[in-house]
Amino acid sequence: MKKQTPSYDLEIELGAPDKIICGVDEVGRGPLAGPVIAAAVILDPRNIPHHLNDSKKLSAKKRQELSDIILETCQFGFGEASLEEIDELNILHASMLAMSRAVQNLPRKVDHVLVDGNRLPTLDAPASAIIKGDSISVSIAAASIIAKVNRDFLMKNLAKIHPEYGWERNSGYGTREHMEALNLVGASRFHRKSFAPIRNLMTHQNVISD
Repeated sequence: MKKQTPSYDLEIELGAPDKIICGVDEVGRGPLAGPVIAAAVILDPRNIPHHLNDSKKLSAKKRQELSDIILETCQFGFGEASLEEIDELNILHASMLAMSRAVQNLPRKVDHVLVDGNRLPTLDAPASAIIKGDSISVSIAAASIIAKVNRDFLMKNLAKIHPEYGWERNSGYGTREHMEALNLVGASRFHRKSFAPIRNLMTHQNVISD
């Protein structure tokens, strides 16, 4: 059975290239630390990068290579939801907020937004929620790639402040290394206090390190 790879078919169905279509995706719903990052991408239909795919299906090296190409050849916007917003709103609403901000930060208005997933954020343009969209639409795949590279870079920088958690390797996800460090030294100010593992840890230890 042939593996499904993203294409430009959805964009064409919606009127591209005459109409401006963007793809939106977010990364960082699952980690215990760090913000949620979203990206919106408008591809140049005459210059679509080759090998675009769901960022999770690409090696770190390939993601970086494609991210560099996307940032050079496409129009894009990034959006972020902070730790405070995640803890206040919950992770779903914070993710929607990050995606709304990514579209708002595009350099031009769009005619239609393709959003990865089964829910739509608040947007000023017509939109479609596409389940597994990063495996269907090259625009969403491109957004997933630059969002992932952006967030991984951010977590590597935070790892310089708190090297004990291994964020440069786990991006804030609850790996064994990360959990062992949490049990040993407690949570940092970059952890999501509303997430159960952190909330439970804080309840037992009642200590947050700087």
